[in-house]
Amino acid sequence: MSTGPVTITIDGPAGVGKTTLARGLARRLKIAYLDTGAMYRAAAWMLGPSAAEMQEEELAKRLDGMRFTLKGAGPDSCLLLEDRVIGEQVRTEEVGLLASSIAALKVVREYMKKSQQKMGRETSLVAEGRDMGTVVFPDASCKFFLQADAGVRAARRCRQLQEMGREADEQKILEQMRRRDVQDSERAIAPLVPAPDAVNIDTGSLTPEEILDRMAAIFADTGGRERL
Repeated sequence: MSTGPVTITIDGPAGVGKTTLARGLARRLKIAYLDTGAMYRAAAWMLGPSAAEMQEEELAKRLDGMRFTLKGAGPDSCLLLEDRVIGEQVRTEEVGLLASSIAALKVVREYMKKSQQKMGRETSLVAEGRDMGTVVFPDASCKFFLQADAGVRAARRCRQLQEMGREADEQKILEQMRRRDVQDSERAIAPLVPAPDAVNIDTGSLTPEEILDRMAAIFADTGGRERL
């Protein structure tokens, strides 16, 4: 018998394949997909370049005016900010670096944590991010931590941008990823680290389908399917 919504967490650094795999797993399980990185990116994009220098009171006021909602399940999952779909405008490396900067601020993380936990109480979901298994959903049914060499991740990100018809400098992306890795792993609040009970997976040498098969099997072993 179900005892409430099921939560699966997928954490890891930028470019490791979290989005593709979280969407794929949500599709297989027919549950919602929550892109928490998009929440930080959307907030950074809305706040603007000066966000990292804002006073805590101003940040709190601006964040309180933002409302995130999650609709649909599987391939139809949709994250909205103020009832507007979060689009590709937040996917630039510059916005990503700003998002990483504001993510180190306590007032930002507390607001996002509350918003994410609220969505987790309302529906079963696959949540991807950087502290999902350690901070936001420490009691998640199943936790994964993805990793891959920075060079592999930069090349993957470069291909993604080119496929979207955008210019991409692989060396610049690599440098930005390394900077972000340092910011994320060394911040004082909720640093990027695997949860003690997370399953670690190196995505550099496996195909998405191979990884999804492994994730689905591990989730099934926890008895999670019976709760959906």
